[in-house]
Amino acid sequence: MKRITIDPVTRIEGHAKVTIQLDDNGRVAGTEFHVTQVRGFEKFTEGRPFYEMPGITARICGICPVSHLLASSKACDAIMAVRIPPTARKLRELVHAAQIVQSHALSFFYLSAPDLLLGMDCDPATRNIVGLIAAHPEMARDGIELRKFGLQIVEAVAGERVHGFGIVPGGISAPLQPQVRDHLLVDLPSAKAIARRTLDFFKRALDGYAEEIEFFGSAPMMSAGLVDRLGNLQLYDGMLRFRAADGTITADGIEGDDYATWIGETTLRDSYMKAPYFKPRGFPGGVYRVGPLARLNAIDQCGTPVADAELVEFRERFGAPAHSAFLYHCARLIEIVYALERIEVLLDDEQVLDKHVRAAAGVNAHEGIGMIEAPRGILIHHYNVDDDGAIVKANLIVATGHNNLAIGRAIQQVSERFVDGAKLTEGMINRVSAVVRAYDPCLSCSTHAAGEIAMRVTLVGADGEVLDDVSRF
Repeated sequence: MKRITIDPVTRIEGHAKVTIQLDDNGRVAGTEFHVTQVRGFEKFTEGRPFYEMPGITARICGICPVSHLLASSKACDAIMAVRIPPTARKLRELVHAAQIVQSHALSFFYLSAPDLLLGMDCDPATRNIVGLIAAHPEMARDGIELRKFGLQIVEAVAGERVHGFGIVPGGISAPLQPQVRDHLLVDLPSAKAIARRTLDFFKRALDGYAEEIEFFGSAPMMSAGLVDRLGNLQLYDGMLRFRAADGTITADGIEGDDYATWIGETTLRDSYMKAPYFKPRGFPGGVYRVGPLARLNAIDQCGTPVADAELVEFRERFGAPAHSAFLYHCARLIEIVYALERIEVLLDDEQVLDKHVRAAAGVNAHEGIGMIEAPRGILIHHYNVDDDGAIVKANLIVATGHNNLAIGRAIQQVSERFVDGAKLTEGMINRVSAVVRAYDPCLSCSTHAAGEIAMRVTLVGADGEVLDDVSRF
């Protein structure tokens, strides 16, 4: 049996590799998705004061710090048993919408666009960000401007563009200044125009990717996302909904405090990343997806006019639910449109300038759970504390973890369709990596301690002979 190893998978956040097993005829016999890093944030936060958790967990990742700040602060709000001021809630949603804009722009314009705009089969010496800038300078510039706009809002509310300090237990550390709000409103039309023309461009480009749409992780499966009481898309403060592959709602109205009734976690032999599953269907039958495509599948509508119109067109073209992981790219662009519409609503609200932005309290509960939609999907922070507020136990269920099983199945399908072991080409191997990039995984966020760490140590001699192999699972 032959083996193809893609190590590392490139243009993702974190470290992973893919192993493809071939039979004697060069056909794909099996695949494995290995997440090869471990960080252990859950373990080393034990003993720390709960109010330090937002700042600590934000350091898990430089791409997703706002997401961890928000989920962690919501968990700390629950430990304090406080309802944060209305203005603080609006500012948290504002910074969260801005995080969605800048993170989705990073994924689309820089991590995936070399494949989408230069071609899956393009020479890898050109199929990169430098080649993209040379071939599509206007679009590369649009990506920079869109990220810049989102990060300006992050800085205005969180204090810094990366690892901000302004999102805290009980609310926000400082009110939004009127002159900052006015400046952001001036820049908003340009950001909306970029999102509009990029989405229009990509909808036309999709015609050239019919085969990828059909075979990029298109096996029907459940979708999970947060919705409000009307079934609208809710990124900051919604209830969890699971929608089955046939479009029926499997579970709905799940509050963050009740997530463990519906979501289980298991470990895998070939990865440091845990694998959540839908408990009523067990493991591995309870596989589901989260993130932009899953959210558009889970909701009834977005709740803003332009995004709703785009969602109707998307569903008419690809079905409801839509199943191909290749469509994550289109879903991200629709969510950018939605986030910019929400940003406009929030900035136009005079209450967003109110100076009452923080509630103060001590330890009033020994447990707190915060649940939000990070750019890549559902993020859950679950803390237990002692009487002094020190962390006794922490559990983080991160978006890419939810997608772990789905990514593995997508790799299998793409490999079976495109990889020919008798005649390998660059385009074949790139498509396997590209289906991972479609999920925009954040592996730094998703690898952390779960009891004893699975480990395998192999001793290889100078001639390549395996001398010893020790495993701990």
